[in-house]
Amino acid sequence: MLDDLSALKDDMTAFTEGHGMRRFRGYVPDELNSVVWDSGENPESWKDFVELAKACGAPFLVMNDATLERADIDYLIRRLESANYSNDEDVEEARWLRTYLGKIGYIQLAFPHQGVMFLFEISCEWHDRYQRLLDLAEDFGSITIDESDSDDER
Repeated sequence: MLDDLSALKDDMTAFTEGHGMRRFRGYVPDELNSVVWDSGENPESWKDFVELAKACGAPFLVMNDATLERADIDYLIRRLESANYSNDEDVEEARWLRTYLGKIGYIQLAFPHQGVMFLFEISCEWHDRYQRLLDLAEDFGSITIDESDSDDER
């Protein structure tokens, strides 16, 4: 498994442009009507995805990537440390992610066709761990604890 998708992103860019297609820098959120490409066991299936976009007449591909930045890790660690239910193991795991600073951990390709966004997504294992910790930190931030006394309710 790759720990940096930079070379793959370069390959995707060259392949897409080689097919005469343009790239649109953007991100397709989960809320949109979409279908996610199933790569199966084929690490090169993204090429089939690009060729399908071309065959569907898509003039461009939406392309997005996520590079892990120091500010991302610092924010995550602060959120985990300040959470009411913080876990030392989660904080240590967040610190460990500094190993991947400056690396691309996620790429999304997409194209619209007949009102549906078709998506290809690939991520590194470390990015999935980062996303899990970020979701956890955000969930902890949204938990409110009602410490009202039962005497207050009278």
